[in-house]
Amino acid sequence: MNDMQTQNDYNSFLAEIKQQIKSSQIRAINSVNKEMILLYFRIGKRISQKQKELGWGAKVIDNLSHDIKSAFPELGGFSTRNIKRMLRFYKEYTQPFEKVPQAVAQMDDEIMPPIVAQIPWSHNVILIEKIKDIDLRYWYMQKTLEHGWSRDVLVLMIQNQLHKREGKLASNFKNILAPQDSDLVQQSFKDPYLFDFLTIAEPFLERELESNLIKHMEKFLIELGSGFAFVGRQYKLEVGEDDFYIDLLFYHLKLRCYVVVELKKGKFKPEYSGQVNFYCSAIDGILAHKEDKPTIGLILCQEKNEIVAEYSLRNMSQPIGISEYELTEVLPKEFESSLPTIQMIEDELKQSLNKEI
Repeated sequence: MNDMQTQNDYNSFLAEIKQQIKSSQIRAINSVNKEMILLYFRIGKRISQKQKELGWGAKVIDNLSHDIKSAFPELGGFSTRNIKRMLRFYKEYTQPFEKVPQAVAQMDDEIMPPIVAQIPWSHNVILIEKIKDIDLRYWYMQKTLEHGWSRDVLVLMIQNQLHKREGKLASNFKNILAPQDSDLVQQSFKDPYLFDFLTIAEPFLERELESNLIKHMEKFLIELGSGFAFVGRQYKLEVGEDDFYIDLLFYHLKLRCYVVVELKKGKFKPEYSGQVNFYCSAIDGILAHKEDKPTIGLILCQEKNEIVAEYSLRNMSQPIGISEYELTEVLPKEFESSLPTIQMIEDELKQSLNKEI
């Protein structure tokens, strides 16, 4: 066996071992999280029982916090506030979810959906405090697991009411894509998209919107959703002897296809569908690999008429969706110059700190 073959075999073996280590680490983290969630549930249960049996008041929680900290000074998570959360946590899940489409697990003679123990404690706290509806809370739990949302992203998605926007865009996906693909593709897009992380002045140009989205690419990708990978801006396509430029081009890692995004200011016009249909066809013919699924077009406009959108997509050959976007922080032009810049704010803070020192 030559040295190159030996090295290739070793590299493959190393990659396999590294993957096993990563998988083991993930299982260990999940196991620790599950045990902590169970512990908090049991503590909440015992406090509830004692309050009912012996009439203990809220003062017992203060005492518990103090005494547990004294006994386990290195152990966090037992503040008065967090122990109160444990009590509420237990009370929230003493009854089964009536509409949960999965088996439930038996926990200390109480029934609780297993997914609860798969979510980090901080996420559970957010879900309990911000969402009262059990079914909706479960929906956000599933999305958290599916997309690996951090605590901050979960808060953002709840604030922006993702459940009301996901899969709501006008599209021809059902007519173009295979049945097993169309629903997944539909749920991968939203209507409207919220670009409230931008602050641009009216009147603005489409190119200004594009530039601002590029500057805030991380937040833009979070709003687009899991799976989007940025390929390019003003992506050049050479078709025949002519050059064409796509506003934004992405590749969706889960859908395994390119996504053409066209930004339009103002109201949707039917001719936009033909333009994006052409771009998608060109990407399929020039850029996509044979293993890739059909390129998807996404038209983002400020306003659309649903009937006009539906008719404009009816005879298109490529899968296309039409969604609105909202700029909740668009500034009137006359106010733009009067607002302090980030640099001005930072300089003022530095001056204040120097005075205090």
